[in-house]
Amino acid sequence: MDAGNEVYKLEDLTADQLSVFINELIEKDFSRLVLILYRLDVSEEKLKTVLLEHPTGDAGNMIAELIMQRIAQQKRSKEIFKQKGEIPEDEKW
Repeated sequence: MDAGNEVYKLEDLTADQLSVFINELIEKDFSRLVLILYRLDVSEEKLKTVLLEHPTGDAGNMIAELIMQRIAQQKRSKEIFKQKGEIPEDEKW
């Protein structure tokens, strides 16, 4: 499955399902996880910070939470730009 298509399916997963999926990727296909995180544009710095602050925590849960936050952020951005119809002055080049 293409990582691009995979990203859209992640939106349909519950937090628990996403956490299990992420843990499976950590164990079996780490490069695929990295590709998904890249495609979603999850902040590498934020990811490092969260993992370092909770070294004994469940990495799958923490990464799943970051993914859910990023997907929600992308949806909000789409709605904002769809409603306004144009780019705000401060965001224009």
